[in-house]
Amino acid sequence: MYSLQDLINLMARLRDPQYGCPWDVKQNYATIVPHTLEEAYEVADAIERGDFDDLRGELGDLLFQVVYYCQLAREEGRFEFDAVVDGITRKLIRRHPHVFPTGDLYAPLETPRLSEDQVKQRWEQIKAEERAEKSAAPEQLSLLDDVPAVLPALSRAAKLQKRAAQVGFDWPDALPVVDNVREELDEVLEAMADTDGAAISEEVGDLLFAAVNLARHLKVDPENALRAANAKFERRFRFIEQALRDTRRPIEDCSLEEMDALWGEAKRQEKITPNCG
Repeated sequence: MYSLQDLINLMARLRDPQYGCPWDVKQNYATIVPHTLEEAYEVADAIERGDFDDLRGELGDLLFQVVYYCQLAREEGRFEFDAVVDGITRKLIRRHPHVFPTGDLYAPLETPRLSEDQVKQRWEQIKAEERAEKSAAPEQLSLLDDVPAVLPALSRAAKLQKRAAQVGFDWPDALPVVDNVREELDEVLEAMADTDGAAISEEVGDLLFAAVNLARHLKVDPENALRAANAKFERRFRFIEQALRDTRRPIEDCSLEEMDALWGEAKRQEKITPNCG
């Protein structure tokens, strides 16, 4: 069976300037990023589908992305794969003092003495200390500094809100957020009445941001919730297509009322089989 070192060696051969793969040789950090994001989503998709045979392969594809970046860094004399492993191991030991109180990975395990809330609080404190260490000008630090700009917008909105909430910039509970969602919807309607395209776009963004805030207060991951809603829409629309295909009717010839009736039938079918959503 091949090992991680074999994968690292394979990557080096793929990047060999003379004998490697022409496609791999011409890649750089930036050109690989889209593939990394795609592989991460494919891992999430396999998990959502409960397809663990597929998950095994997708995790391999995602691991290959890490190996790829490390090979690029190795060629430039920046760092190697072992340094990445060492860095993440040290960071996780540092961030889990309740599990590794002496900082020794192989010290005898002890029963954690902190509650889950205490662990989360300590985790955020440690990350804040790490951000301060990285900054050359600590007085200019922001809680939002290391929230990645490339995150999906829903996920990034939730992270920004969570960071601000750490210092009390947050609604006390979900009910005021519901009112805020209604306010933002009213502002969308006002912009629509004025037929102001720029204002409509801005207000829709504010509405989405408020909806993410509501999801966060309800302890719902907005990205996962929207993915589930996408899957539900796709499932029901496919039902419409199949129903029309069974009657040999082109979907283009159907009225909205007919398709809406089939949509309702799809919902009724899902109630009969609850696992369908």
